[in-house]
Amino acid sequence: MFTRVITALIAVALFIPLIWIGSWPLVIGMAILAVIGLSEFLHMKKMKMSSPPAVLSLIGVALMVLSIYFPILFAVEVFSRIIILTMVLLFLYSLAFQETTTKDVAEMILMMIYIGIGFYAFVSLRLTNVSLLVLILLVIWATDSGAYLIGRKIGRTKLAPAISPNKTVEGALGGTVLASVLVFIFLQYFPQSEHVFATFLLMVVISITGQVGDLLESKIKREYHTKDSGTILPGHGGILDRFDSLLLVLNVLFILGVV
Repeated sequence: MFTRVITALIAVALFIPLIWIGSWPLVIGMAILAVIGLSEFLHMKKMKMSSPPAVLSLIGVALMVLSIYFPILFAVEVFSRIIILTMVLLFLYSLAFQETTTKDVAEMILMMIYIGIGFYAFVSLRLTNVSLLVLILLVIWATDSGAYLIGRKIGRTKLAPAISPNKTVEGALGGTVLASVLVFIFLQYFPQSEHVFATFLLMVVISITGQVGDLLESKIKREYHTKDSGTILPGHGGILDRFDSLLLVLNVLFILGVV
């Protein structure tokens, strides 16, 4: 527990200034996190980081995040081309070297898109609406904390025993309730728009989506027979372990056009 707390304090001490500063430091920082996150997935696949497919996908995910500052085209057009180029190169490599299968290519591209869009959306949201980003982070934190504390106290009904045996329905509901209370208070002082109720409902959806993202990461780890995605954060696991809820939320916000 002591290691977990110390790691959390150090991470917060680094993360908050990065969000506050924004601009290039944040973009580079998120690109690095995206690379680490994808490398954790590749490690779960037992791939060597020095292999050409791994290098191609890691470069691709970094460029997706960095594309927010590419001046030539709209960023979405840029990273669409990045995705397609990486996919084509990986397919060509798989033709030349049989150890890389089409299944490998599909998995790498899928995770590259998921992680790349997630961290791209994080940067985009910071550049356009830092107050909304803070609110979303508050919702994720409150949901996780509420689900953990309430689940331990009164949790009885398993939420998804085949994927994550420790999660309970009571904990999930408790996390969303706690997040909803904090959102209500936050919006009294920092309204995001004139449609306060719509914002409130969106945050409730984000709370639920974050918990689905947590389950998704648990499913991926279970499929690859891994307890933690990585060891970069002692007591917490890897980057994918810490950003599991947020990554799905940011992908959904990207779909909705919020970022």
